[in-house]
Amino acid sequence: MSEQTDYKNIKLFPGLNSLRFMAAFLVLMHHSETIKSKHGIVNFDWLGLFKNGGNAVTFFFVLSGFLITYLLLKERHKTATTSIKNFYLKRVLRIWPLYFLLVFIGTVALPVAFGFVQVDYEMPYTLGQTWYWFVFFLPGMVTFLYGSHFLEPLWSIGVEEVFYLMWAPLFKISKQHILWLLIGVIVLKTVLSIVGHFYITNELFHYLMSIFKFEAMAVGGLGAYLVFTKGEVFVNSVLFKIPVQIAVFAVLVTFLTFHINIDNVVWDAAFRTPVFSSLLVDALFLYLILCVSVVDHSIVKFRSKALSFLGEISYGIYMYHLLAIFITIHFLKPFLQQTNAATAHLLFYALVSALTFIIASLSKYLFEDYFLRLKSKVG
Repeated sequence: MSEQTDYKNIKLFPGLNSLRFMAAFLVLMHHSETIKSKHGIVNFDWLGLFKNGGNAVTFFFVLSGFLITYLLLKERHKTATTSIKNFYLKRVLRIWPLYFLLVFIGTVALPVAFGFVQVDYEMPYTLGQTWYWFVFFLPGMVTFLYGSHFLEPLWSIGVEEVFYLMWAPLFKISKQHILWLLIGVIVLKTVLSIVGHFYITNELFHYLMSIFKFEAMAVGGLGAYLVFTKGEVFVNSVLFKIPVQIAVFAVLVTFLTFHINIDNVVWDAAFRTPVFSSLLVDALFLYLILCVSVVDHSIVKFRSKALSFLGEISYGIYMYHLLAIFITIHFLKPFLQQTNAATAHLLFYALVSALTFIIASLSKYLFEDYFLRLKSKVG
């Protein structure tokens, strides 16, 4: 961005593809160490850096809220309206093809393949038991009812789809009161979470409150609103002065690296206080997004072509990584259990990363791009 940037007409937010990849890889690391631990393979399951799956998904929610809200603000500024039809069509073309392909793989293809090659793995559910949860974008309920499974990452896609379903109509109805809509979502979710924490013991209620993180999307939307309406005044404010950036990023890096390993009164108050702490993490992720994408003098920039490419296939990385982990564990478990720690870690991540990147790349260029070309033609 530059001083001449039209903050109401930003076409590309640089660096966000790199952040997408980093978040997707944190999910891969989280699941890798959890599964390695279950199989008796040397692991880093004890270190916070390798337990960031939930935090990475929260980052995706904040990023989605930021981008979607900005695009809606930009459209209304240009056309004086919001095309709900086009909004839905674009989301369908971007998300549905890979989502339903994974549903088919996880509920039909894998059970057949396992039986054919005699893999010693029993699916925790059948298509008949779960199809309606997947079709109506509530895959989180499959995890709640049947435990961990190949399609577990789909829960966050379902949450985003429910958010998108509501967000465009609410945005259109709110007209000039978008700020109040964003604040209202944050306040409503906060109140529900507080009430649930102190007064409700129902397990399903708490699970739904934990996965439907609409407040994280609203926090991202709030950032987009400030960029769009305040522009240069906002990005050049004291919030983004170098000393503030250093302090915030020091906290964020410490949190991502050691969040489960630090135990003291100050840390617990900041990062283990119900409701408040999740909002703090949302704000930290928004700060990172803003610095990387719109703050010229940011001390953190991710403009690498390699990271950008990996960011372009990050949706596939997120969706396919459990399959790559299973294949690697299935064929190399005895060796990984017996070899030294350094060799086991290096070999495991080399194979899982390579397999995930290859599958995600093929999916992107042979399957997803067809629908993305259709998406680009939507007005």
